Amino acid sequence: MTLLSVVIPAYNEERFIGTLLEQIRQVPLSPIGVEVELIVVDDCSSDRTAEVAAAAGTIVERHARNAGKGGAVRTGIARASGEYVIIQDADLEYDPRDYVPMLEAMLASRGDVIYGSRYLRGGGMPRGVTRKHPSQSWAAFLGGRSLSLVALAFTGTYLTDTVTALKLFRRDLLLDLDLRTSGFELDHEITAKVLARGLRIVEVPIGYQPRSRAEGKKIGIRDWFVAIRTFWRFRRRLPP
Repeated sequence: MTLLSVVIPAYNEERFIGTLLEQIRQVPLSPIGVEVELIVVDDCSSDRTAEVAAAAGTIVERHARNAGKGGAVRTGIARASGEYVIIQDADLEYDPRDYVPMLEAMLASRGDVIYGSRYLRGGGMPRGVTRKHPSQSWAAFLGGRSLSLVALAFTGTYLTDTVTALKLFRRDLLLDLDLRTSGFELDHEITAKVLARGLRIVEVPIGYQPRSRAEGKKIGIRDWFVAIRTFWRFRRRLPP
């Protein structure tokens, strides 16, 4: 069996983490020869996130100080022991059942890295769809779509969903990327560095159930500007 490490950065996600872990365990991965290792990185939460995760029999890493989402992801990657690593947000916006088509694409060697795209329809449309999810705010939708153009400008590659929180990698590749950022911009550092190496990112259609800021959404307008700076910082193509 192939081991998949699921890295879950979590900050004050007591309401959702237990349900998410149960959902992951119910995903039928054994038919494709995959088993999971669940790693929750509690980023100095003030609620019972870590306790709920530990009670569910999950590996829990705890930060004594808040290190940001990127810092939590980096801790999870360092703890992971699987051949593959998937990054999963702790809320319930992303459905773990989408691991199956993403893993199938990876195991079939369709790409070096697999991103779950919220803007691709099943069957695939080369440049995605432009309609937002009914529950998604216009700010989040337009911010994400505009970052696809920013990524194109700095990397030469168009991705329909650069800010997706569902990404699948080989663990050895992640370790070799020498990741440095600590906030939400880690997503853009990863994208820029992967493309700078001439590697191929393949997008797979996934579902999405966005939550509002009142429900705990943490990303904001400042992160959009940081994303642009991050693409600029890591844009340079590396020699073969």
